[in-house]
Amino acid sequence: MGIVRLAGVVVVVLAVVAMFSLFTVDEREKAIMFRFGEIVKTDFEPGLHFKLPVVNNIRKFDSRILTVDASPEEFLTSEKKNVIVDSFVKWRITDPGEYYKAMGGDERNASNRISQIVKDGLRNEFGKRTIQEAVSGERSQIMDNLKISSRSQLTEFGIEIVDVRVKRIDLPRNVSTSVYDRMEAERGRVAKDLRSKGEEEAEKVQADADRQREIIIAEAYRDSEQIKGVGDAESAKIYANAYNGDPEFYSFYRSLNAYKTSFSNKDDVIVLEPDAEFFKYFKKSKSGK
Repeated sequence: MGIVRLAGVVVVVLAVVAMFSLFTVDEREKAIMFRFGEIVKTDFEPGLHFKLPVVNNIRKFDSRILTVDASPEEFLTSEKKNVIVDSFVKWRITDPGEYYKAMGGDERNASNRISQIVKDGLRNEFGKRTIQEAVSGERSQIMDNLKISSRSQLTEFGIEIVDVRVKRIDLPRNVSTSVYDRMEAERGRVAKDLRSKGEEEAEKVQADADRQREIIIAEAYRDSEQIKGVGDAESAKIYANAYNGDPEFYSFYRSLNAYKTSFSNKDDVIVLEPDAEFFKYFKKSKSGK
């Protein structure tokens, strides 16, 4: 029984020693081994590793890409105008030993240092550009320059800057109001100019339409007069032929039409001499009886 108990105690002691002697490093982690507070190893591969209890202790850090989402800051452009810039940084730990020495292994210290370096870079980049250049033309160049400059400054701290991005560039409210007012005035001027040009074109079109109308009416009147003249000539020719064929009948026919026109109303009154030429066919009618 004593041997069994002793074996059991030995097993328990070995289990406790193994528990405090073994540790694992995940693929998403980087680890540092200390010996009485001094760094002795930093290049651990993912997997199971051994340490001396009490003598060694382990610190682990996240090796994934982390984000520093900086609060919006105001920067001065080359025009001495303020702009509000909202940015973020992607970073990761490359050397856990240098990272621990520089930042004490505290992610908040690293985030603050990265934010300060990026802000200094933004201040420098925007100070060399106008608002228009910063907002539209050279925004990508600003981000590339920031990534290069901040990466060179943070490499010695065991940190790699993966990317720097400017999310948004705004103007302060007082500047925005004046800019919008200028934009509105400019758009109003352009709109007025376009309306003026449109009215000018409309007047040209209207004048051309009126001219074309007058030409069409004049040509139509000319053609109608020509047609009417041809018709009158043809009519006169027909009348002349008819008269030459039987002058007496033609005279009688014309007199009948005159009677019909003159006596179209029963109240019509005509005062003539009894022997007037107008009633010659009435007289012939009486004599014929």
